[in-house]
Amino acid sequence: MTQPATPTATTQKLSKVEGLKEQSNYLREPVATELLEDTNSFSENANQILKFHGSYQQDNRDNRVKGQEKDYQFMLRTRSPGGFIPPQLYLTIDRLSDRYGNQTIRATTRQGFQLHGILKKNLKAAIAAIVKNLGSTLGACGDLNRNVMAPPAPYKNRPEYKYAWEYANNIADLLTPQSGAYYEIWLDGEKVISAEEDPEVVAARKRNTNGTNFEDKEEPIYGTHYMPRKFKCSVTVPGDNSVDLYSQDLSLVVITNSQGELTGFDVFAGGGLGRSHNQEQTFPRLADPICYVDKADVYDLVKAIVATQRDYGDRTNRRHARMKYLIEDWGLDKFKKVVEGYFGKPLQPFKTLPEFKYLDFLGWQEQGDGKLFLGISIENGRIKDEGDFQLKTALKEIVQKYQLPMYLSPHQNLILADIEPEIKEEIQGILDRCGIKTETEIDPLVRYSMACPALPTCGLAITESERIIPSILERLRALLVKVGLKEEHFVVRMTGCPNGCARPYLAEIGFVGQAPDAYQIWLGGDPNQTRLAEPYMDKLNIKDLETALEPLLVYFRKEQLQQEKPESFGDFCHRVGFEALRSFSTSYQTAPTKVELANGHLVNSGMEKTEVLTPVESTETTATSQSTAPNKVRRRISVRDDVYDRLKQTAARQGKPLVQLATEAIEAYLKENGDS
Repeated sequence: MTQPATPTATTQKLSKVEGLKEQSNYLREPVATELLEDTNSFSENANQILKFHGSYQQDNRDNRVKGQEKDYQFMLRTRSPGGFIPPQLYLTIDRLSDRYGNQTIRATTRQGFQLHGILKKNLKAAIAAIVKNLGSTLGACGDLNRNVMAPPAPYKNRPEYKYAWEYANNIADLLTPQSGAYYEIWLDGEKVISAEEDPEVVAARKRNTNGTNFEDKEEPIYGTHYMPRKFKCSVTVPGDNSVDLYSQDLSLVVITNSQGELTGFDVFAGGGLGRSHNQEQTFPRLADPICYVDKADVYDLVKAIVATQRDYGDRTNRRHARMKYLIEDWGLDKFKKVVEGYFGKPLQPFKTLPEFKYLDFLGWQEQGDGKLFLGISIENGRIKDEGDFQLKTALKEIVQKYQLPMYLSPHQNLILADIEPEIKEEIQGILDRCGIKTETEIDPLVRYSMACPALPTCGLAITESERIIPSILERLRALLVKVGLKEEHFVVRMTGCPNGCARPYLAEIGFVGQAPDAYQIWLGGDPNQTRLAEPYMDKLNIKDLETALEPLLVYFRKEQLQQEKPESFGDFCHRVGFEALRSFSTSYQTAPTKVELANGHLVNSGMEKTEVLTPVESTETTATSQSTAPNKVRRRISVRDDVYDRLKQTAARQGKPLVQLATEAIEAYLKENGDS
């Protein structure tokens, strides 16, 4: 087998972060020194290294006051392979959120918990408490392997699920930083007793196969520079796409024989969703099938893939540093050849898999050992007490009273496990008393949605996400009712920037923050998150949501395929294509409806009548008022045929609804002539 070529030193200048990693003494400095300083924040250099320890320095933009220091606070993220949270750890996190945080806990899209609002002076106490109570934050952020995902369902009678959870844990251990910095800084060198590592994992970490390891280094796999960027892994079972496996750098799919015994894994690689606006060289990408690997060789293959990205990933341009770009630039054949060099043997052919489906495991279900588990939906992952909604109180009471473990889901929900059937009614009673809806009471638009935190704390956020998506979903539901699709729902995801933390590029409708109050609209992902969405519209001001989406939903209602299972909105958009969507939208207008006065307010008495919603070919465009609320009158403005044709062509070229383009042109004219 050909050995991989030794990476040659690049002639390009390495990014600044690469120098900080090299100078950090394996993640110790300048964090250790600056932690002792009586300040409210870390320097930018220290902040980069702090991420490896599981924390981001943030400032609350809602509290910014000109001329004053920023309101610095810290987000802490747990490392919880497979989303497993023992009761002792959950109660600790709940206590820390009240004592040091902002009284909320957030379930992430990578099956961890986040605490927000922690001050620098309390950071060490918070991390120490998490570690001493069976948790960790090490490697939850930074340029290394992040939290390893696995299906959250605690089935005890389905061995493939047990294998997925077991190997998620083992791969997390294999790729955990070995530097002593974490315990030195946060626990004064005390190595807290934790679960014993699998001997095979320990041996595999030490084994240097064809250059996968650095000899005599504190970090045998990562070396002094760690990874070029974050590296994301998942382990799942055939058919279960609860982990969004196509979005991962590396995914393993459990393969068992007819007796349910583990034989090996199918391997996917090269997924990733982060991108940057107006940077065409950045893009979301789905993972590719790579190979099959026997269970005896799985850790060596994982190391071979990690080493390939470690040694050849781009360390000059962080926007081009993920493994997806390495595979895209090289092609699969070259990538596989280099991986084989580190692995030391040929890669085996990929095995056939069934179609993957999205599963969320909500509601009461049999665990398979006589016990039950309960999946609870958490809107946007935010565990809090607010008005009649008292989820934080409910979970604390349940976990405290019954000492139940939980599993966080990849979609910001959680599962309470190991429930004895005789306490089912008591637990449901607590949830009912605290205003927690069951999975059947939740609007499916809400159930299948996700949003990132965004403003006010995320430093990358351009606009709102978590705080605005409830109102967006309400408007979408009202629009669906209006156009005659009352029972319809689809996967909606929203982010406040293009980095894709809530995975909007796999959604049927993805909102991607592009400017204050404005979003890119991505369409055409499928309900099972196995196909990428595509950008449909730039900079849609959120106030124009109904204007932009109403034509698409009417078109969908008219042309939806009624198969064994009705065609989904994402599949429809993908099937008909964006040219057809834009053509229909530019020729679409809402017919006038009867307007009456009710209690002094204008209302549209025909809003629920779908017959009034018709596409027309006309020499008139419809200009709507600034508000898209349904109680506003729609007015019509006539234009010459030649102007209309030019407007229509421009709208199609720019991917905008005709109404939006006409409104922008009129507003620009009025502003230029001093009439705004």
